[in-house]
Amino acid sequence: MKKSLVALAVLGSFAGVAAAQSSVTLFGVVDVAARYTKANGQDVYSLASGGNTTSRLGVRGVEDLGGGLKASFWLESQVNVDAGTAAGSDGKFWGRRATVSLSGDFGTVNLGRNKNSTKLAYEDFDPTSATGLGSVENLYSNLGSGAGLGRYDNQVTYVLPANLGGFYGSVDVAAGEGVAAGKSYSGRVGYKADAVNVSAAYMETGWDTKFKLMTLGASYDFGIAKPALLYTTTEFGALKQEVWTASVTAPLGAGSVWASYSDAADKSTVSSTKYKANQIAAGYIYNLSKRTALYTTVSLIDNGGQATFSLNGNTPKVTADGRSGGFDLGVRHSF
Repeated sequence: MKKSLVALAVLGSFAGVAAAQSSVTLFGVVDVAARYTKANGQDVYSLASGGNTTSRLGVRGVEDLGGGLKASFWLESQVNVDAGTAAGSDGKFWGRRATVSLSGDFGTVNLGRNKNSTKLAYEDFDPTSATGLGSVENLYSNLGSGAGLGRYDNQVTYVLPANLGGFYGSVDVAAGEGVAAGKSYSGRVGYKADAVNVSAAYMETGWDTKFKLMTLGASYDFGIAKPALLYTTTEFGALKQEVWTASVTAPLGAGSVWASYSDAADKSTVSSTKYKANQIAAGYIYNLSKRTALYTTVSLIDNGGQATFSLNGNTPKVTADGRSGGFDLGVRHSF
C-alpha cells in the first residue's frame, strides 16, 4: 500500500512538471461595427466584422524543451462576426496563421503560413495596423500582378532574438512549389529603443517578372503624442506606385485618438493610366477594460485621374476620379 502511494506521488509530481513545461491557449478577438459608406451617390449601411481588429479564433501552445529551447505551434482563423461564418485569408480556414516553431538563444524559426516581414513592417507605422476604414492598405496596389501583400504559404521565417539592444529583424523564404505565383523573399531590419522606432523592409515574389514591395518607417513617442512617417513603393515590370503616410496617435482619457493622411501616386515609367489619390482618416478607441473597447473611425478617399481606390471592399463601387467615404462605430472584445 505504501509503495502504491509513493508511486502515485511520483507520477503526480512528473505530471505537475509536464504541465508546468507545456501549455495550450485558446484565444481570439470578436470585433463588429455598424458602418456607413458612400460612393458615386450610393449609400450602403452594413454590419462589418473587424472594424478595428480582425475578428479571429486561434489556438497556440508552447513546450519548454530545456536548455533555453522551446517548441510551439500557432493556428489562427478569421471569423466573420456579422454573418457567423469562418473565412480565412485567401479562403483558407487557418489562413491567418498556421505555424510550428523552434526558439532559443539563436532566435526563432517558424515553418508554415504566416505574415511576411514587409507586412509586419508597415503595420508598425499605421495607426490602424492596416485594418478597417482607415487602413493604409486601402491605397496599396499589387499593380495587377496577382501577388498578395501580406501572407504566404510554404514559408520559412527566421526572427532575430530579442536581446540585441533594440535591434530587431526577420527574413522569410516561401517556396513556389511550381504554382504561378512563384516563390517569394522578404526581410526587415529595425531599431526600437525607448521612444524611437525605425524600420526598413523589402519583398519580391513571382517568376519572370517580379512584384516588389519596399517600405521605410519611423516614429517617435513624445508621451503626449506619437507621430509616424511611412513610405512604401510597389513595382511590377514598368509599373510603379509610391505611397506616403503621415500619422499621429495620442492618449485621450481612457483610450487614444489617431489621425492619418496618405498620398498615393502612379510613378510608372510607361503608363496611360496616371493617377493620384489620397486618404484622410481619424478615429478614437475608448477602453472599457483591458479586453473590451468601443471605437469609431471616419475615412475619405479622394481619387484623381484613373484611380478607383475605395473603402469597404469596393462597396459601393468607385468610378475613376471618384470619392469613397464612410464611418463606423463598433465594439471589440478579446479573450
